[in-house]
Amino acid sequence: LADDFSDETLWDVAISDQGSAAISRNRLTIVVQPGIYLASMRRDLITENFYAEITAHTNLCRADDNYGILVRAQGSSFYRFVLSCNGFVHVERIKNGTKLIIYEAVPSGDAPLGAPGEVKIGMWAVGKEMRLFLNDRFQFSIVDNSFPSGGFGVFARSAGDTPVTVTFSDLIVYDVGYEFPTRTPSP
Repeated sequence: LADDFSDETLWDVAISDQGSAAISRNRLTIVVQPGIYLASMRRDLITENFYAEITAHTNLCRADDNYGILVRAQGSSFYRFVLSCNGFVHVERIKNGTKLIIYEAVPSGDAPLGAPGEVKIGMWAVGKEMRLFLNDRFQFSIVDNSFPSGGFGVFARSAGDTPVTVTFSDLIVYDVGYEFPTRTPSP
């Protein structure tokens, strides 16, 4: 699947005083006011085993503000791969609204510091393993089998007292046909 963000009916879009998610000029832009979190989900895209890439452009972002991708979303349950504007990355599992950090924040030389910045986010997910790539470089892998499949989305969050603006473009999702290696029989 290739999404050039030319059809706004494929994504959750909204505008309010607290934030907006809008599609324009082949980009999905999320703008949030201080202290606000906003996500946009792609409609009709349910993934199980996949490799996905999306480019994120930080236009207004600093310190602990963050953005990233949501994978295997099922209602109010999903995995959130978080890039902070201070150069850290981590993973959260949200289950029925309850957050659990399943990979603690670590620094990454590939996560843009502040704005303006650009990063290609890659996600390989097969079975219970998920691997995060930034700019085609492996960052880390997690193993969790809470959600084997679900929807795909993006988000932005202002953690401070300034707004955040992040633009997403060039989504590509590949099907992955991967078989885990079989164990060698022992004599």
